[in-house]
Amino acid sequence: QVWLVESGGGLVQAGGSLRLSCAASGFTFSRAEMRWYRQAPGKERELVALISTAGGSTNYADSVKGRFTISRDNRKDALYLQMNSLKPEDTAVYYCYAINYFTTNTYWGQGTQVTVSS
Repeated sequence: QVWLVESGGGLVQAGGSLRLSCAASGFTFSRAEMRWYRQAPGKERELVALISTAGGSTNYADSVKGRFTISRDNRKDALYLQMNSLKPEDTAVYYCYAINYFTTNTYWGQGTQVTVSS
């Protein structure tokens, strides 16, 4: 059974930091490109950051560049998102996502709420 479980969300003041984690199981994590998405109330889900299978390549949305860092540990089947200098507009549900380009399988986590107060 495949699952992605996010954790680490919560309430933080503007300027603060949070570290999200995503634990994976049931698929070959090291062969999956991993991504973080977020969805704010009334808005479409948007890509926040992605990381290649071995972690050597990353990409970020312009809105989070320089503040967020995506990383992964293939020994632990875990994905992370370090979020610094948080802003109220970062408030959203954050989702972990996996895609294996060889099998075309994709998986979503259930999401974790991040709320940034001004």
